[in-house]
Amino acid sequence: MLNPGLPLQKNWRKTYQPRLTTAEEAMKVVKSGDRIFLTGNASVPLPLLDALVKRAPQLQDVEICHPLTICPEDYVSAEMEGHLRVNSMFISANVRKAVNQGRADFTPVMLSEFPLLFKNGHLPLDVALIHVSPPDSEGFCSMGAESGLTLSATEVATCVIALINDQMPRTLGDTALHINQMHHLIAGDMPLFEMPMGEESDQDIVQQIASHIATLIPNGATMQLGIGALPNAVLKFLREKKDLGIHSELISDGVIDLVEAGVVNGSRKTLHPGKIICGFLLGTKRLYDWVNNNPLVELHRTEYVNDPFVVARNEQMVAINSAIEVDFTGQVCADSIGTRMHSAVGGQLDFIYGASRSHGGVPIIALPSTSRLRDGSLVSKIVPMLKPGAGVVTSRNHVHYVVTEFGVASLYGKTVRQRTQALIGIAHPDFRVEITEKAKELNYL
Repeated sequence: MLNPGLPLQKNWRKTYQPRLTTAEEAMKVVKSGDRIFLTGNASVPLPLLDALVKRAPQLQDVEICHPLTICPEDYVSAEMEGHLRVNSMFISANVRKAVNQGRADFTPVMLSEFPLLFKNGHLPLDVALIHVSPPDSEGFCSMGAESGLTLSATEVATCVIALINDQMPRTLGDTALHINQMHHLIAGDMPLFEMPMGEESDQDIVQQIASHIATLIPNGATMQLGIGALPNAVLKFLREKKDLGIHSELISDGVIDLVEAGVVNGSRKTLHPGKIICGFLLGTKRLYDWVNNNPLVELHRTEYVNDPFVVARNEQMVAINSAIEVDFTGQVCADSIGTRMHSAVGGQLDFIYGASRSHGGVPIIALPSTSRLRDGSLVSKIVPMLKPGAGVVTSRNHVHYVVTEFGVASLYGKTVRQRTQALIGIAHPDFRVEITEKAKELNYL
C-alpha cells in the first residue's frame, strides 16, 4: 500500500534501476488467493497479463478485477478455470462468453463508484497491474490513456507492478504516480490498443439518429459521449454549433476535429472552463498522440468525473447514451439481452441523472429502432415490455429524451399513455401496428 508521506522525489533515480525486472519475474509476487486489479480499456498491460497467464497453472483462485478490456481473451479461457477467475465490472466482448457460461463473474456497479469498491475497502487489493508513461525529471509517471478508473485502485494495492511504456502518452490532470510508489517496473515500447469509434454495420441509420440528436444540443453546451459509433457520429453534425465543451467519462478521435474547427473550445463551461475533462481515452493512435502533453485535455478520477453532482455543475449538460431496448413506460435496458449479460451500466446513469440536474441539461438515450437477429429477422427495440431478466439501467423516472432514426420522443413529465404514444411514433413503421395492439392489451392506450 502506498504511503503518501514518502519523500517521493528524493533520490528516485537510485530506486528506479533496482526495481526494473521482467514481467515473468514480477509475476512471482502473485500468490494463490490474491485479488488483482488490472487496468483496462486501451491501457491493458499485455506483457504483464501474458506473464500472469503463463504463471497461472502454479496458482489457485486468483481473482482479476477490471473494467472493459481491449485485449486477447487468453486470461479468461477455459484452461484458466480454477487458476484465474475474472471479476469484470464492465463486460467487454473478450469476457462475455466466459461470464455467460459461469466461468467468470460480473459485479454490477455504476462507473462513478467503480474505483470506490477498492478505495473504500469493499474489494481489498493485493496487486495492481498498471500501465504508465516514462518518468519525468522528477520521477513522476503519467497514467496516460487510463487514469480515471486506475489511480485510486493503485493507491490502495499492497503491491504495484507497472509496465513503463515509451509509447504511453503523458496526459495531464490527476494522472501522476511517482516511481517510488511502484514496487516492480517492466520497461516496454509498444503501441496501445486501438478502438476506432466510426465502425457501424448500418451507417445510414446511425447518421439519421445523430442528426436528430444534434437538434437537441444548444450552443454553449457541455457534452458527454458514451462508447460506440453513434456518439462519434453526432460530432459530425455539430460543425455549425458554437462554444461547445466536453465533460465525459471518455473521449475518442472525433473530438479532435471539433477542436480544430473551433467548435469545441470550452469557453462557456461552468466547470473547468476551457478544458476537456474525461477519465480515459478510447480511440486510435491519432488520439493518443494528440493528447500527449496537451494542456487542453485533463484526465481525472472517475469518481469525480462521473459523480452526478459534479456533472450537474456543468450548465446545459448534454448526455448521450445508447440502449438495447426501451419499453413503453420509459425503462431503459442497456446492459443485458434478457438474462444474458452483455455489458454494464457504465456511466449511463451517472450522466443521465447528472444532466437532468443540470441547468438546461439534455439527457438523451439513443438507439436504432430495430435490431437484426442471427436468423436475419428484424425485431423492434421499442417494446411494450423489456425481456424477462433484462436489466433496467436508466429507470423510467430518469429518462427524458429517447431518439431513434425516426425522431425524438420527449418523455419527461409525461404519463405512461403519453410515453407510449411518443415511443410508438419513433418505432420502426413495420412494427407500429403490432406494438400498438399490445399497448391496448396492457391498457396503456
